[in-house]
Amino acid sequence: MREHDRLFIGGTWQEPAGSDVLEVISPATEEVVGRLPLTTEADIDRAVDAARTAFDEGPWPRMTPAERIEILSRMAGLYAARLEDFAQITTEEMGAPIFFSRLAQAPMPLWILNSMIEIAAEYPWEETRQGLFGEAIVRGEPVGVAAAITPWNVPQFTVMSKLAPALLAGCTIVVKPAEETPLTGFVLGEVIEQAGIPEGVVSILTGTREVGEHLVRHPGVDKVAFTGSTAAGRRIAAICGEELKRCSLEMGGKSAAIVLDDAEMDRLIRGLKFYGLLNTGQACVAQSRILVSRNRHDEVLDALAGMFEALNIGDPFEPTTEIGPLISQRQQERVEKYIALGQEEGARVVVGGNGRPEGRDKGWYVRPTLFADVDNSMRVAREEIFGPVLCVIPYDDEDQAVRIANDSEYGLAGSIWSTDQDHAVDLARRVRSGSLAVNGYAMDFKAPFGGYKTSGIGREFGREGLEEYLEQKTILPVTAEPPV
Repeated sequence: MREHDRLFIGGTWQEPAGSDVLEVISPATEEVVGRLPLTTEADIDRAVDAARTAFDEGPWPRMTPAERIEILSRMAGLYAARLEDFAQITTEEMGAPIFFSRLAQAPMPLWILNSMIEIAAEYPWEETRQGLFGEAIVRGEPVGVAAAITPWNVPQFTVMSKLAPALLAGCTIVVKPAEETPLTGFVLGEVIEQAGIPEGVVSILTGTREVGEHLVRHPGVDKVAFTGSTAAGRRIAAICGEELKRCSLEMGGKSAAIVLDDAEMDRLIRGLKFYGLLNTGQACVAQSRILVSRNRHDEVLDALAGMFEALNIGDPFEPTTEIGPLISQRQQERVEKYIALGQEEGARVVVGGNGRPEGRDKGWYVRPTLFADVDNSMRVAREEIFGPVLCVIPYDDEDQAVRIANDSEYGLAGSIWSTDQDHAVDLARRVRSGSLAVNGYAMDFKAPFGGYKTSGIGREFGREGLEEYLEQKTILPVTAEPPV
């Protein structure tokens, strides 16, 4: 049991304004694994006020980039020393298999932080350009107080994707992690405190959606960064639009993996096992639509079926477990409804279907499900399921494969599977998604990540991710006489 009685407000541990308690439930055992104060609107007000004061009057925005980089480099070292803590707690509170928590959930935030530090060290914070009236000075300055609202599926990854660039830019920030996965945030608070980031600069508060909306609407917030569902993103964008508040949104996906006829089978199946089902399918970049030429359809389907049948479903703390529980009973029921819906629409269950996996009487497990005979017009092919469910969709030629891939309201990620690298890259250029990869899927934290269409607005990572937290100021030392 992990219990906390204080909140991380403005870089210090403070008594909560209210007395309500948030209980964290293990998805694997359905037992309480943590208790902490439930954030109230009054706590949000205190955090934003602290951030506002720190930005308007404190040293953080006025430090040189090199000074901020030095402090965040110290933070990176402290973070690295706590990787196993982050892995263990992530598996406790959201059920990620421990192999995935150690492989990705814990270390990837550190990779983000180190990559953004390197980008900030090379960034032209102030440059001179030759303009119409002489030399123009162009400066990147912090946007102000940022609010970060993050989901439960990769809790520290999504926090760090906002925290690192915001801090390096000179912003102050209030972070609201999902109420399902708040516990790793307390470890992050300890790291931030030890790193020596000035008072007021960072707050980490968990709470309900209503508390999150209060944060978004707060007049002291200059910019909102969000990762989560498209529905919630629309709501946040509407509020920010009303108030002319800057926002960046990273939302859902229904990514297509286009399998070409020359794809290497073993690599394909191993790749789709990971990139299609990673984090028990609870990933916005999951390669969940498998587009296969009719020439190899049956061969690929049989190989995928064999992979599904051999999946190790079990206790997320067992190192050999590949598929763990879903985050909540609500999510379990949602995925089961999609599995039933797919069958009603005419899709064929090849492996899986509804019902608990064998031996899993407790915990929010579902059976990993492989659908065949899927048409791209079906809801299981169009809507984000966020569970271990893959749909195999046949195509006649590459032009049709591209049309199917692009026939989606989403455009976040994708992959092309082929032994001809150049041809695969050419095909990737035709797919309207923010990121694609050949023979796998990956994010490069030195390059921008984000979505087309309803998958998002703005970019994370790379120079572009840093610039989401900067205002561009132009100073013109005009020396010419006025025209009149």
